[in-house]
Amino acid sequence: MFKPFQTVAVLGAGVMGSQIAAHLANVGLTVHLLDIASPTGSKNDLVEGAWKKALKLSPPVLFTEKVARRIKLGNFDEHFDRLRQVDWVIEAVVEDLQIKQQLMERLEAVIQPETLVSTNTSGIPIRWIAKGRSESFRKRFLGTHFFNPPRYLKLLELIPTQDTDSLVLDRMKWFGELYLGKGVVIAKDTPNFIANRIGMFATLLGIKAWTDQGYSIEEIDTLTGTLLGRPKSATFRTADLVGLDTLVAVADHLYQSAPHDEHREIFQVPEILRKMVAMGMLGAKTGQGFYKKQQGQILSLNPKTFAYEAAPPLNLGELNQIEALPLRDRIRTLYASPGRAGDFFRQTTLGMLNYSAHRVPEIADDPQDIDRAMRWGFGWEMGVFELWDVLETMVTDMQAAQMSLPTWVKPPFYSTVSVEKKVVWQNAEAALLDMGEGVLLYEFRSKGNTLSNKVLEGFAAALSILETNDYKGLVIGNKSDHFSGGANLAEMAMMAQTGDGNAIASLILEFQQLLQRIHYFPKPIVAAIQGRVLGGGCELVMACPKVVAAAETYIGLVEVGVGLIPGAGGLMRMASRAAERAATETPSHVLPFLRTEFETIATAKVSTSAAEAQILGFLPQDARILINGEHRLEVAKAEVLHLDRMGYVPPHNPSIFVLGQSGRAALEQLAYVYEQGGFASAYDRYLASRIAFVLTGGELTAPAFVSEDYLLQLEQESFVPLLSQEKTQARMMHLLKTKKPLRN
Repeated sequence: MFKPFQTVAVLGAGVMGSQIAAHLANVGLTVHLLDIASPTGSKNDLVEGAWKKALKLSPPVLFTEKVARRIKLGNFDEHFDRLRQVDWVIEAVVEDLQIKQQLMERLEAVIQPETLVSTNTSGIPIRWIAKGRSESFRKRFLGTHFFNPPRYLKLLELIPTQDTDSLVLDRMKWFGELYLGKGVVIAKDTPNFIANRIGMFATLLGIKAWTDQGYSIEEIDTLTGTLLGRPKSATFRTADLVGLDTLVAVADHLYQSAPHDEHREIFQVPEILRKMVAMGMLGAKTGQGFYKKQQGQILSLNPKTFAYEAAPPLNLGELNQIEALPLRDRIRTLYASPGRAGDFFRQTTLGMLNYSAHRVPEIADDPQDIDRAMRWGFGWEMGVFELWDVLETMVTDMQAAQMSLPTWVKPPFYSTVSVEKKVVWQNAEAALLDMGEGVLLYEFRSKGNTLSNKVLEGFAAALSILETNDYKGLVIGNKSDHFSGGANLAEMAMMAQTGDGNAIASLILEFQQLLQRIHYFPKPIVAAIQGRVLGGGCELVMACPKVVAAAETYIGLVEVGVGLIPGAGGLMRMASRAAERAATETPSHVLPFLRTEFETIATAKVSTSAAEAQILGFLPQDARILINGEHRLEVAKAEVLHLDRMGYVPPHNPSIFVLGQSGRAALEQLAYVYEQGGFASAYDRYLASRIAFVLTGGELTAPAFVSEDYLLQLEQESFVPLLSQEKTQARMMHLLKTKKPLRN
């Protein structure tokens, strides 16, 4: 067992340094963020300005605003002696070898003999930076290459030198995985390490298909994005986000630094890129690169005329049928497809896979480390060698294309044996699985993990099986990126158009009763959540007595966005939590908490982290928050077993203190202010009034204690009529068609 770090210093408050510092603070460390002293004004002006910029970034760098208290700003002139107190120093200053070496010399004179030192360089050889330092220093020195943005991208490349102590590397790997929530890959001290080496090759393959083979920007982005299980930014949008000046610099560095790379010529960037950089067409940071947004339209660069034009029609054949297939089938079908789409995919896939094979063992000893780096650093669903296994004919196809292959290549690279959980019950959109040791897992399998009718039917079946058999408890969760998108909007819209109020009321009542049954179930039920948890999904989680949440959980009651209000206990539980948080059950104490929760619901606010979800009231204070969310199902299972061993007792059914007419007036006044300020439409205000009506107890004229069932009935009675409203139906249809909310 290694000792975790408690105090860290980050040297350099630029884009990466500030964000690394923020993520370290997110996980509970005290962080000293230092930069050079400002030549004018206060010596802290530079570091303070850089930190203010970081706090304005979107998505946010901090879990909650309170995390900022763990950041201690300073400068190299006045505060360098603080480094005597720290356990770990991360250097993230400008990419200049001499400056880094001078900083390391100064650093060695200050830090304690056991303090670890790392660099976040992405281009300079790690071993050069520690040149001239003592043997003791070099043993405690390595590369820690975070990916931008460090909070959200999972990859952490660790790059030891020949002098790095193996225990130092092991400790950093342990800490990175357990405390920072990272996917750690051990890389060699080679140019651009693993992910950027392979990623740059793949990017330039795409760009050269544009310059040399007549494929359009839109065609290449279509064939290198979500179709392949990769980010929708694909090739050219990603290049624009990175910055074309950065892309050219990295490619030039690779060309100079990898003279023995058999594919070195790929890093000779096309002249058109150099021309674009010279003209200031750098991508997103200058408003134009490969793409340019003009008068609401996205235009792309014509390489012949150098003008930005509307996208020409795609000449890729029929991709709709391929897009509908599961990822592995998509890849196989596209690879076998005749025409330009298949030609592009075969050519680039053979090239990328062959290049990656030649990089073992140069950049990594294990081909699976290359796959991990691409999944965690670039957001690919499937790594390079996983892709190789799926296509199966790669060796013979490369031989036919006269591509050389390293002798180590012997596919398959992954075992085809997988351990599947035993299926206890399933339908087309959900399954009940046996996790072992008497614990069941209820897993959504609907599109977007929505709470469709079949999912709700499955819940009822799962609870009956749990109740009538010798199981200890239940985990509700899945392995998707997102827990649940909420109610199935298409089903809801269809019911709204039929105008069958009785059927809708019956469905809402059924959902309410289901969630109440979960809340008061005699055996422990634990929700294991991650990513987006919206609307009805949020209400489901709020009903679960125990929650295990990935730190990156974005949860909220967002019903007003489709012209509705929470109807399955969300308002009832928020009213209850407001009263619980107040010092006493008196209106003056409860109202401030209720106002905050009202504002959160009426504006459809979604938490930016699990920690913020606790502040907003969506998650209980005893929720288990995991920085590494991949462990959520195992931790939830352990929680079920722990609760069972302790003799589980379900929650009691409390009375809820509501404020009545005076409280409702205060909330409606707040909605009026929002409308007058232009922050809400008239219909938003109307929906807010319905929320206020339920939260404060309906027609009650004075504060009172009411039952949960009373508030649930108010939810149902307020929810159902909204579905017949023209503006609600317009919001629902607009979201279904455009995937964007309508404000009417």
